[in-house]
Amino acid sequence: MDWNIMFFVNSALLGVGLAMDAFSVSLANGLNEPCMKNKKAIGIAGVFAGFQALMPLLGWLCVHMLLQYFKLFEPFIPWIALILLCYIGSKMLLDGIRNRDCACEQKQAVGLGALLVQGVATSIDALSVGFTIAEYNVIMALVCALIIAAVTFVLCTAGILIGKKFGTVFANKASILGGVILIAIGFEILISSFF
Repeated sequence: MDWNIMFFVNSALLGVGLAMDAFSVSLANGLNEPCMKNKKAIGIAGVFAGFQALMPLLGWLCVHMLLQYFKLFEPFIPWIALILLCYIGSKMLLDGIRNRDCACEQKQAVGLGALLVQGVATSIDALSVGFTIAEYNVIMALVCALIIAAVTFVLCTAGILIGKKFGTVFANKASILGGVILIAIGFEILISSFF
């Protein structure tokens, strides 16, 4: 593939497609923690962007070095995402049911451990993108990953801000809704893997 406008357009569109799960999880995080500080929101978007950039690069690396091993792992990717998102979603759901009257200052919904699990769960399917960018050289693969990361960062930041806005409005039900969204995303990833 050559450096042309279609390379950048395709990379941006790939970023939008890959970022949809991360956007939805960011929305759920904003709903669940409506008083989240902007620094934390940017950090969350950065983690998602980092994972969305890293996974296609790992997939690209697998294509060039470990193809036979990756092929064995590929059918399990949607199941892993489902398990991780259902775990986090059910935890949010239970916390929302138990703590309906929590004050804003006490509500710290997304810790580092949960954020890393969310990052892996929403980006693990991006490993297979390594197959679609296999024809790229190393520099093109890196640039593509950076474009994907930038698109993911913007969409996840928007998701968190939208979620925070509506999380304030729906204070007691936000955590429950966020948990349901995460579980639904897990099932959507699994179901879409069959088509």
